[in-house]
Amino acid sequence: MDKKEKREEKLLRIRHSTSHVMAQAVMEMFQDAKIAIGPAIENGFYYDFELPRSLTSEDLEKIEKHMKEIIKGNHRFVKKVISREEARELFKDQPYKLELIEELPEDEEISTYTQDTFTDLCRGPHVESTEELNPDAFKLLSVAGAYWKGDEKRQMLQRIYGTAWESPKELRTYLNHLKEVEKRDHRRLGKELDLFSIHEEAGAGLIYWHPRGGRIRSIIEDFWRQEHFRNGYDLLYTPHIGKSWLWKTSGHLDFYSENMYSPMEIDKVDYYIKPMNCPFHILIYKSRMRSYRELPLRWAELGTVYRYERSGVLHGLLRVRGFTQDDAHIICTPDQIEEEILEVLRFSLNIWDAFGFKEIKAYLATKPEKSVGKDEDWERAIGSLKKAIEREGISYVTDEGGGAFYGPKIDLKIRDALGREWQMTTIQFDFNLPERFDMKFVDHDGKEKRPYMVHRALLGSLERFFGVLIEHFGGAFPLWLAPVQVKVIPIAENFYDYAKSVEEKLRGEGFRTEADLSDNRLNAKIRNAQNEKIPYMIILGEKEERDKLVSLRLRSGEKKNLVAIESLIEELHEKVDNKVIT
Repeated sequence: MDKKEKREEKLLRIRHSTSHVMAQAVMEMFQDAKIAIGPAIENGFYYDFELPRSLTSEDLEKIEKHMKEIIKGNHRFVKKVISREEARELFKDQPYKLELIEELPEDEEISTYTQDTFTDLCRGPHVESTEELNPDAFKLLSVAGAYWKGDEKRQMLQRIYGTAWESPKELRTYLNHLKEVEKRDHRRLGKELDLFSIHEEAGAGLIYWHPRGGRIRSIIEDFWRQEHFRNGYDLLYTPHIGKSWLWKTSGHLDFYSENMYSPMEIDKVDYYIKPMNCPFHILIYKSRMRSYRELPLRWAELGTVYRYERSGVLHGLLRVRGFTQDDAHIICTPDQIEEEILEVLRFSLNIWDAFGFKEIKAYLATKPEKSVGKDEDWERAIGSLKKAIEREGISYVTDEGGGAFYGPKIDLKIRDALGREWQMTTIQFDFNLPERFDMKFVDHDGKEKRPYMVHRALLGSLERFFGVLIEHFGGAFPLWLAPVQVKVIPIAENFYDYAKSVEEKLRGEGFRTEADLSDNRLNAKIRNAQNEKIPYMIILGEKEERDKLVSLRLRSGEKKNLVAIESLIEELHEKVDNKVIT
């Protein structure tokens, strides 16, 4: 175990143990409390409770204070292995624990951990005693509702989230990080910058793109299309609904129906709104017999799909029920697959570079125990994925057995400005759908053969990608993506005509420009433009109009006095054309 792994193991023990201390404090505060589960999670822990009333921020402060007292008592965490009958008796007043006990396999060891007066059903691991927990290195963060086992039909519990570290300094660093995360929250910025909204009264998990958000989406889509054409793709447009036989053939009705919306009856036949685009692309492929000379086919679509997500997991743009997937399918011969995977990977990396994401990590998921397809196809596919990653020199982790039953895959994770990893691009082999839909091509020997098929989502979905993009840039989009690139600000009404002429000139050059002709004072106009995170502000007054120049104020705070409009246009074109990020 290396140094990093040892630290992660120690933090896991600290956090798991702190969750037990929290449960003890809550149980002593609420005598009738029912406890559920309390695991360690990334950067912290939580515990779920059924309590007689809703918790308040004042309650969290009291729980924290009591936790510190428990920690200072230097209580040992003592493990005990017990029988199933002893477990039932011990937790006879705790229905959630009893349910967990009944679900344990007959041959599985049942153990408890006790510290001070609190005993919990638990496998561990824990620290040796509360002496190893620093009373000044943990913090209770929030309370949220959580259905038991994530089932909306079960009891709603109260989940207390907390964080725990080795030292107070680490805690302060993390809390400062959380403040920055909150400041960049895409939901808050989406409202402040007027980018998008969600209307629960009209349907949860559905996104309404406002003019400025729509402008950014249009820029992203135009760039996406342009790059796909440059990389040899053709674009498809397919329906939003399909007959039930289509989803039966694809396997969605057997394996994915809980995430699909109820069918609608049309002409006495069930139609489903699509959760994925792939069956439609296959139908286009099968519209006629294909020759090996046509392959590879690279087909992409910005296809809007709908998937049912439980209301409890919906989260702004990051988890929605309707989204536009930047989907693509590559259909090729087995001999072409290695080069095609390499090209897909290169294409993905170039796109991420254009959006300013430099830190990319790959995850290679290999064959699981249960799978479809021939062993030699799996070996060839995995080898192609691995070679592509290694040829591009990308850091990667192998997830042995982590592939889908229908094929191995590469997941690309990007790291944002706050150091968080986001899983975005997926390059997924599929040995299942070509078989189910009996896809064929005529090879050079005149025989019909089965093509290889690769699913590829590059950005993932436009909605989720936009949420990540907002938080990565903190709403301060680079010039080429900014919904308004230049704000023209006259210092007084006398200069409105000059402001309009400058605005028209910049618009004529293709820049997204607005003139502020409101009655606000100059400082208010500048402050508003800064709050809107507009990259360039042009200040116009008597000297600027007389000499046909402009004064600049940049979003960064930098000022440039009396610049020729032609020089500004040249600078703007250079930054936009080269997609300069900073």
